[in-house]
Amino acid sequence: QVQLVESGGGLVSTGDSLRLSCAASGGAYRTGAMAWFRQVPGKDRAFVGGYRWSVSSPTIADSVKGRFTISRDNAKNTMYLQMNSLKPEDTAVYYCAAGPYWGKWDYWGQGTQVTVSS
Repeated sequence: QVQLVESGGGLVSTGDSLRLSCAASGGAYRTGAMAWFRQVPGKDRAFVGGYRWSVSSPTIADSVKGRFTISRDNAKNTMYLQMNSLKPEDTAVYYCAAGPYWGKWDYWGQGTQVTVSS
């Protein structure tokens, strides 16, 4: 069973930066992809970006491209979400997901709250 643990969320001001981490354990080698999603109350989870492990470059949602970047540390089974120039509309719970292949997100973390004040 794969476990995912997010960290790094918090309360920041508009224009600030945050880096979220997602550490995978418990058979993380079985996953073929990992991704970040975010969710605000009353809305569906929205894709932010992620990796197919077979591809060196991440996929980033257009809505955050240019401000958010994703990186990974294979040795640590950890994926990062660097968020720059944060806006109040980035306020959400950010979730890490993983699965055997892209689009099949079988495993989810508990989420970490990011709040951007205006």
